[in-house]
Amino acid sequence: MTLVEKARALRPIIEKAVCATLSDTEALDAVSLFPAWVSGKSYATDDHVKYDGALYKCLQVHTSQADWTPTAAPSLWAKVLVPNPETIPEWEQPDSTNPYMAGDTVTHNGTTWVSDIDNNVWEPGVCGWSEYNVSA
Repeated sequence: MTLVEKARALRPIIEKAVCATLSDTEALDAVSLFPAWVSGKSYATDDHVKYDGALYKCLQVHTSQADWTPTAAPSLWAKVLVPNPETIPEWEQPDSTNPYMAGDTVTHNGTTWVSDIDNNVWEPGVCGWSEYNVSA
């Protein structure tokens, strides 16, 4: 076995070991390490996959089916919305499975907001958010 073949054989093992220990925030910084979602594969709780340009976390053990994509099966998958601290993303409506946490910062309707509470699924400006104050 050549050195390249050995490296290729070890890569999935290394990826699995590293990926299993990453928090959602760390996982967003290493999206390229995660496999793309595929139909017909067995997934375990907390597995991460790439799908449609985003990172998703598995919520329950299952074998995927063509119509159970991460965007079509919210009981099986949650989009990872943890914002990168160096980039303030546009707010996305979360589900109960992927809420914003206290301190998460987003932009919405031209204003920057910070979540005041954990498990925040409210729209900024409605409840649970404060306008971001740079001097604070």
